Amino acid sequence: MAHPHNTAEAAARMNEPIIEEFRANRGKVGGRFADARMILLTTTGARSGQRRTTPMVYFPDGDRLLVVASNAGATRHPSWFHNVLANPDVTVETGEETYEATATPLDAGEREVAWARITSEVPGFTVYQERTDRTIPVVGLRRAG
Repeated sequence: MAHPHNTAEAAARMNEPIIEEFRANRGKVGGRFADARMILLTTTGARSGQRRTTPMVYFPDGDRLLVVASNAGATRHPSWFHNVLANPDVTVETGEETYEATATPLDAGEREVAWARITSEVPGFTVYQERTDRTIPVVGLRRAG
């Protein structure tokens, strides 16, 4: 039994109904994500080796998708970000299709350009960045093959 105060476990429990709704409705969800572009990102746990799925907002960027490791402005990166650093092979579900991809954090210059676009589309990410001293990473997801 996981410790009840484990934030990764709490997040997983919160995400479960969103994941179920996403899969049942071909990528559409209601509530606060009703108008958001969303994917399900499945990573392999850096320590556990277990597959973990996280619903996230994405931004199209040429032949890849961009996702933000905001963790709502917490002092630590989200678990999924540590997972992609350890194993960049991920699975992306769009609601229309599921495919394997490679996750690559953007370098500083690329991130700066992407961050300006992301925060103009979703100003809430600016608030998250103001809450933390860490630079919130942006990760590119490029279809494998």
